[in-house]
Order: sequence, then structure tokens, then C-alpha cells
Amino acid sequence: MTKRLQTVGVVLALFGVGFLVAGGVAFFQVQDGSGSLQSFSEAQNVTLSYNEDGLLTDRGTTEGADAIMTLLVDDWGYPVNESHLNPNDPLVNTPTEYMFQMATVGYHILHGTQTIILDEAVEYEGVTYAAGPHEIVVNTVGSEERVAAGLGGYWTDFDRSHPIEGPARAQAWSGTAHGLFAELGVGTVTGSALQMGLALAAVFGGLGLIALVAGLGLVWIGGSKEAFDGIEVMSPQMPKESVSIG
Repeated sequence: MTKRLQTVGVVLALFGVGFLVAGGVAFFQVQDGSGSLQSFSEAQNVTLSYNEDGLLTDRGTTEGADAIMTLLVDDWGYPVNESHLNPNDPLVNTPTEYMFQMATVGYHILHGTQTIILDEAVEYEGVTYAAGPHEIVVNTVGSEERVAAGLGGYWTDFDRSHPIEGPARAQAWSGTAHGLFAELGVGTVTGSALQMGLALAAVFGGLGLIALVAGLGLVWIGGSKEAFDGIEVMSPQMPKESVSIG
């Protein structure tokens, strides 16, 4: 029995070592990724703005930052991690900061006004649009339901064949805007993946430590004679047969 316990303990300890190695490898990979993301963030040098009270601001006001946060949380449904918003470290290098910066770009696009100048009158679907300047507020474009819900003005809300909406879409959602969204999205996904990797490294390390300690414990118990002192081993007895002499 003791030998069996020791064998199980050795196997369990080996599994523990394997988990610890896997956790260590995962941890160092996460550290490398975090260093790369930090270098990328420093090269971009994008920072958030805070006031003297440590509150987020946009264009000098906390109201502007609050409106952006509402877009991010309510419209986009992003789970903001407040601990990522550090006024002492305004560099954009965490998932929440990347998403807030993306929401900042989106907010100003959606609430901006685009001016389209027609060289001559254009008729479209029975409506004539006179020559000259035409202004359009981006977030008023779209179906009545989407505009009423505060979701108007996105790329797919515009009618590209419309003489006003088509050019306005190209101006509002320019290649630069799409590029910023893509770049900030990469930062967000990378940061989130690194956090998940760190959590997995911790899980592997924890399981490995538990398995290693349990395995060594079984080996120790199996090799300790005192652990089995006082335990009686019952041997089966064969019933006696009676023989009658006739």
C-alpha cells in the first residue's frame, strides 16, 4: 500500500511540475507582450487629459469626457475598468484607455457637422437639392428608429448614392478615422488578451503548486512507517470443515 501511495504521489508531483512550467512560460510570454504594447504606446504618445482633481476631461471640460464615457458604456456596452484610468499615468496603454480614446474619436465624428457643396442642382428620389453648400449633422443620418435611439451617423447609416449623404460619409468617416479605429482596436484586443494570459498563467501556477505539494505529501506519507503504526491488517480466515465419522 505504501508503495502505491508513493507512486501516486510521484505522478501527481510530476503533473504539478508540468503545470508550474506551463505557468512560468505563459507568464514570461505575457511579460514580453506587455513590454511590446508599452513600447508601442510610448511610440504613439497618445495621452488622456485630466484636470487638477484627477477627473477625465475632453477639450478642457469634464462634461465632454462624461458624454464620451456615456457613448462608451451605454451605446457600445464596454465594461470600463476604472483602475485603468490613472491621472498619474495618462499614457494610453490599457484596454479601457484605448477604448476611451476610440470613443473620443467616434464621439466627435458623430457630433460633427459636414458641409457639402453642390456645383449644380441635383435631383434624387424626387427631391431636388439646390446648388451651393449643404450642412449635415452626422448623427442625424439614418433611420428614424436609429436616430431616435441615438445610434444614427455610423458608416452604414448613410446612403452612398445620396448627393449629400454620400460625400458627407466620405468626409466624416474618412480613411484616417477608420485607421484610428483599427489601431486603437488592436491596442484594446492586445491588452485584453494579455490580461487573459496573465490569469491563465496564475491558474496554471496555482494548480501546479497544489499538485506538487499534494504529490510530495503522498510520497512522504508512503515512506513513513509511523503513519501506518497501529493499523491492523485483517487476514481472511478459512472456515473450518467438520468431518463426521460414520
